[in-house]
Amino acid sequence: MKLIAAEQVVIHAEDVALQGELAMPEAPIGLVLFAHGTGSSRHSSRNRLVASMLNDADIGTLLLDLLTPDEDVGLRRRFDIALLSDRLRAATQSVKSLARQHSLRLGYFGASTGAAAAIRAAADPPARMHIDAVVSRGGRVDLAGHEALSRLASPLLMIVGEADPVVLNLNARAAGWMTCEKRLEVIPGATHLFEEPGAMEQVARLANRWFRDRFAGGHDGTAGWRVRCPMSDG
Repeated sequence: MKLIAAEQVVIHAEDVALQGELAMPEAPIGLVLFAHGTGSSRHSSRNRLVASMLNDADIGTLLLDLLTPDEDVGLRRRFDIALLSDRLRAATQSVKSLARQHSLRLGYFGASTGAAAAIRAAADPPARMHIDAVVSRGGRVDLAGHEALSRLASPLLMIVGEADPVVLNLNARAAGWMTCEKRLEVIPGATHLFEEPGAMEQVARLANRWFRDRFAGGHDGTAGWRVRCPMSDG
């Protein structure tokens, strides 16, 4: 097992303090910021599984809730994509020195409305910063808006459950607005929260490969569409 240094961090975004957890391997090749559109109680166990696999692949992670517990009590804030993306940019700015010190590539992993925030932030990152890869898990990528989707330059992987037809259709439609490298991976039998046996493990493998390949420059820049079997290696 690799040695991972973990610490609790606080991200200041305007008038709020956002709680996060930074985990860094000994020799990281990149850093992925996890954008939670809702509270950690709902998403931490699933995203921690993905983060753990990334850490084992020498990729640092920052697990971050974009809303405070007091804010995460209704739908209005959860669907305020402008607010969520602004806070993700603030978090990205906060790791600027760390990324430069270790020459780290940067990535975003977003679920639900957090995926829309990740796309907006990647399309318009902080000055002199670049997001090298984005992964969406069951994400409402359509909520990023036509302008952000058409401007996005970062390679985007969209992972959707086969038994989540509304989100699947929204992702496919939004993909038509993008000119960046993009891929839609459909996990057979999986629902929106990927609670089925093996579903989140498949998400983790797909995300791990996407980030590793893009951080290493090992991609061809082309779009693609594929359906994965639940127990595939990705």
